Amino acid sequence: MDLTAALKVLAKRRSARLAHTDPAHAQEACLLDLVRRAENTKFGRDHDFAGISCVTEFQNRVPIRPFEDLWKDYWEASFPVLDDISWPGRIPYFAKTSGTTTGVTKHIPVTQEIIRSNEKAGFDLMTYHLAHNPQSKPLSGKTFIIAGSTALQELAPGVLGGDVSGMNTRNTPFWIKRRIFPSPEHALISSWDEKLDTLSRLALDQRITMVSGMCNWVLIMLDRIRDLKEARGGFDGPTLPDLQLMIHSGVPMELYRDRLERHLAGAPVECRELYAASEGFIACADRGAGEGMRLMLDSNLFLEFVPLSELGSDNPTRHWVKTIERNVDYALVLSNCAGLWSYLLGDVVRFVDTAPPRLHIMGRVSQMLSPFGEHLIGAEIEEAVGVAAAITGISIGEYSVGPVLPSGAGATGYHVYLIEAAGALRDSHNIQPAQDLATAIDRVLIGTNEDYACQRAGNAGLAPPEVRWLPPGTFESWMRSHGKMGGQHKIPRVTPKVDRFAGFSTELGIDLTPQSEEAYA
Repeated sequence: MDLTAALKVLAKRRSARLAHTDPAHAQEACLLDLVRRAENTKFGRDHDFAGISCVTEFQNRVPIRPFEDLWKDYWEASFPVLDDISWPGRIPYFAKTSGTTTGVTKHIPVTQEIIRSNEKAGFDLMTYHLAHNPQSKPLSGKTFIIAGSTALQELAPGVLGGDVSGMNTRNTPFWIKRRIFPSPEHALISSWDEKLDTLSRLALDQRITMVSGMCNWVLIMLDRIRDLKEARGGFDGPTLPDLQLMIHSGVPMELYRDRLERHLAGAPVECRELYAASEGFIACADRGAGEGMRLMLDSNLFLEFVPLSELGSDNPTRHWVKTIERNVDYALVLSNCAGLWSYLLGDVVRFVDTAPPRLHIMGRVSQMLSPFGEHLIGAEIEEAVGVAAAITGISIGEYSVGPVLPSGAGATGYHVYLIEAAGALRDSHNIQPAQDLATAIDRVLIGTNEDYACQRAGNAGLAPPEVRWLPPGTFESWMRSHGKMGGQHKIPRVTPKVDRFAGFSTELGIDLTPQSEEAYA
């Protein structure tokens, strides 16, 4: 049964409400509701929640904290049983996350309220999709969710831990479960290779109208499905011909867009980005690709924004939707209905609009590349690699970058890009393609980042970057060896610490000593 007609009625109502939502009023009301609900918790009493009546009072009482401080001050002593600590009642779930660049495992509190808020965000995304594509029928078939294992581990009575995907699956309404692929049984498969093999075969006989997942894992799954269809013979067309909507999050799409086009061309499909985190779903694309994601203003999340230039100062400016500005890099700070208060999420965002607020994700605070004062953010690096690939005609599959500090006296540090070419590399036994790509990346960054340009002037603070080729599949092998296949796991694009990048490169089989032509011979 196609429920798209009913969805369109609800979406039209939601669209009208969103059109008349005042961002500041919605966010302040959200904050005060969260504060009232938590005022009798330990955290609420410690910070006099009962006396808070506006955003300014909240900001004066509740300092910005990273995960480590909240963990040490409020959660660690009684984990995994958190009863009325920072949110009323017992926290039923913990999302286990591992930092891409730090490797530090975190246990993020998740509540039923957060799960319902995530569902609301997903509905908003569908609302925007239908507004732009009124003929689309996304509920006429199955939704293919490409994620990690949905298995959850019991940490204590009434407390489960694992991936957020498992928590969302556990709480999916019955009428939606029937429209989700894979089945609960197959979603529990823990081995990514086994899941890839099983789901790609089963997908051949499914009418799939929506796909949701990170672009890198979606691409791998679509490649496998297409291989199976081609092996049957007589196949020519889009890999999933009935696909109406692809929801992607977690990694920028640009690096994968050309390779995804092979699968999507000819299908009536639209791609929409969702800003999803374990701490809550924050924004989603309400307009076209690349035009920013619109903040979720009434979904139990209160959002603050600290100018990146002030992060780490004693008294940073704490903006919210009432005071944000366009084209400023902000560190995102979040309070939610799971007991996170003025929590430094670690993402860097930049607003392209303020009424309503729309943003781009620029990278992670922990993934800023600045050991030599260059102050590069992830989005700048991503853009430079993409532009350089287009200039040189080299198709890039995956990549990672980090700093190298030579041991010689007076030697200048530089960046090394570890790159897998997507196809056969032209003149792969010659140093020139690597030099051409490195030069192109360097020129783009000089043109877009003043600090980088200053450091590169005369090679005074930063030497030219180098490119090192990796054999196809190197990153995948590394991910597999570290148990990071599928789900929300990401290849570490930026490793900002010299020693950690050196260790990572060694694990990939790369010697970071200065490159010579003999290395390519």
